[in-house]
Amino acid sequence: MRERQGVISERLRLNGRVLATELALEFGVSEDTVRRDLREMAAAGLCERVYGGALPVSPAHGSMTQRIGFAADRKQALARAAAKQIAAGSTVFFDAGSTNLAIANALPAELALTAATNAPAIAAALIDKPAVNVILIGGMVDRQTGGSLGAKALRDMEQISPDLCILGACGVDLEAGITVFGFEDAEFKRFAASRSRKVLVAATSEKFGTAAPHSILPVAHCECLVVEHDADPAILARYRERGCRTVLAEKTN
Repeated sequence: MRERQGVISERLRLNGRVLATELALEFGVSEDTVRRDLREMAAAGLCERVYGGALPVSPAHGSMTQRIGFAADRKQALARAAAKQIAAGSTVFFDAGSTNLAIANALPAELALTAATNAPAIAAALIDKPAVNVILIGGMVDRQTGGSLGAKALRDMEQISPDLCILGACGVDLEAGITVFGFEDAEFKRFAASRSRKVLVAATSEKFGTAAPHSILPVAHCECLVVEHDADPAILARYRERGCRTVLAEKTN
């Protein structure tokens, strides 16, 4: 069993998604045996179970404060590309997240809009933009996500119908969709997305082909996906087939 699980871990590292049917044939065991291996590995935090197999666990661990310093130059490139997708005069919801904080900082000073956010750090960045009207979604702030979650945040979100929701994500996958680690976080994000006309996700490359335990929405419900300059064109084509527009960020130095 440990030997099988070691091979599965290596397959996940090299190839990403693994399928129970293929692993059962390779090992000469039943699919139930492989599924049991995957359940045990998922319980140990070694993979994330999805329909038909498993994905690598998203690397997006840690608090928002910790994540701000990770891949800062790449997030800034994503932020510049994402900021260009925001229309003047629109109402935009900025979900909590380090990449979304970078997007808030990247907004041109003259861009007029109404911005709502559940993240105090993002509100602080937006308040320095003279043309931006800021609405802060209230409630208890979750230290892990850096944003307000729970009943009060949901009630506040009911009062807003954004033109665009800039959604935070821990994992992005064609089949698993947009996923995050926290149950309450996923609940709030789903509601915020449902209140919005369009959804945009900006994600660094290591989040693609990975999953976290809680689903937010399918990729088909994401109108725009902002990705790094070297994203695989073949994979991006598959996202576009699902109706998801893709935008490439500039190359970083």
